[in-house]
Amino acid sequence: MTNKPRIVVVGSLNMDIVVNVEELPNEGETLLGTKMSEIPGGKGANQAVAIGKLQQPACMIGKVGTDHYGTRLLASLRENHIETAYIQNAKQSTGIAVITVDSKGKNHIIVVPGANFALTPEDIWQQREAIEKSEIVILQLEIPLETVVYTLQLAKQLGKTTILNPAPAKMLTEDVLKHVDILIPNEHELSKLTGIELQDESDLRKATEYLIDKGVKALIVTLGEKGCCYVEKDTMKMYPAFQVEAKDTTAAGDSFIGGFVASYVEYKNIDLAIEQAQKVAAITVTREGAQTSLPTLEEVNNFSCK
Repeated sequence: MTNKPRIVVVGSLNMDIVVNVEELPNEGETLLGTKMSEIPGGKGANQAVAIGKLQQPACMIGKVGTDHYGTRLLASLRENHIETAYIQNAKQSTGIAVITVDSKGKNHIIVVPGANFALTPEDIWQQREAIEKSEIVILQLEIPLETVVYTLQLAKQLGKTTILNPAPAKMLTEDVLKHVDILIPNEHELSKLTGIELQDESDLRKATEYLIDKGVKALIVTLGEKGCCYVEKDTMKMYPAFQVEAKDTTAAGDSFIGGFVASYVEYKNIDLAIEQAQKVAAITVTREGAQTSLPTLEEVNNFSCK
């Protein structure tokens, strides 16, 4: 593995507190859990680790607290070959996510941002070296929106390819979207971004065209067990998913993005990158946890859908 990171992830680092239950609770209902685990997570860190496990060098810009969760999150990144020199300490505690997972692998997630929301545009400017030396800049929305906007603008000024995972979904202005080369939402996030309820393929086409008209260069919409679609101006292509038995869908979207970027930075081929992304996600959902579920390059290369 070369020592020069070609990818920088700007985003969140959370400790995931995962509670397993037989079924997700209804409003006001108390249930007994079957297990509780603490697993390194955060959308930004998950995507970075997914890339590192696929043997593409990457670095990360973000913030953690000075507590033991922050120490463990940094250690997890380093173990997976992610450069952490651009991650700063904050006065706030490290971010956490409380995740409830049922026996079918479906989940509910509540994030307490903590140090993640202390990441400012000034911090990005101070750590801009990481962006300058990378080819691709990846962002999500678990850090302040103003920081996301500033990073996108700076990355485009520096001639970088920008990828935005709009999760958790927020309304984004045209001034934000025009700085995004590839937007990667899931179907629920796409609906929230556009206000269009997705009931069939024509709704999907209408929603993606809306964002293309707003300035996004291309979209990849993940559709769970239905696969994904790639859209750019005058082009829409569907990709079926690999069929597996899901155990835990935590980090499925993050693993897809990591898998996509790790291939795309190498070959610049959308079809190859999406194929790898879908393999990575298929393996991930058959395992428990966030970073603990992410596969190695060898596992992805040996993957076959039975």
